[in-house]
Amino acid sequence: MTATYYLQNELSQVKSAINEQRPKVSTSRTLLLYDNVGPHKARATTQSLRELGIQILAHPAFSLDLAPCDFWLLTILKDRLAGQKFDGIQDLAEAVNSELRTIPEEDYQGVFCKWQIRLKDCIESHGEYFKAL
Repeated sequence: MTATYYLQNELSQVKSAINEQRPKVSTSRTLLLYDNVGPHKARATTQSLRELGIQILAHPAFSLDLAPCDFWLLTILKDRLAGQKFDGIQDLAEAVNSELRTIPEEDYQGVFCKWQIRLKDCIESHGEYFKAL
């Protein structure tokens, strides 16, 4: 994924979801946790977020164990989609979206409780490596 693709295809969905869930606040006063991949750190992305009033929370470098997608979601998706063949990126995207919709809301909420614990552990270790439980 490139920053251009992200801005044209993904950021608008993020903005719409924020506006839908928080119509009175819109995107102002929104904090967004991004990892350190190129499209998230690109100047065009950070400028677009700034214009929307969205503040980016810093993600420590090399801290995959702090990103919920890395420590939880990708494992689920890999397990559920293992062995399947896809004719193209659109078929893969549809399969991933279908799987995401089957995950109960409570599971998403639970992972963010675990994420808060991991963040606390990171703070207490002063950013040094720690073994996540």
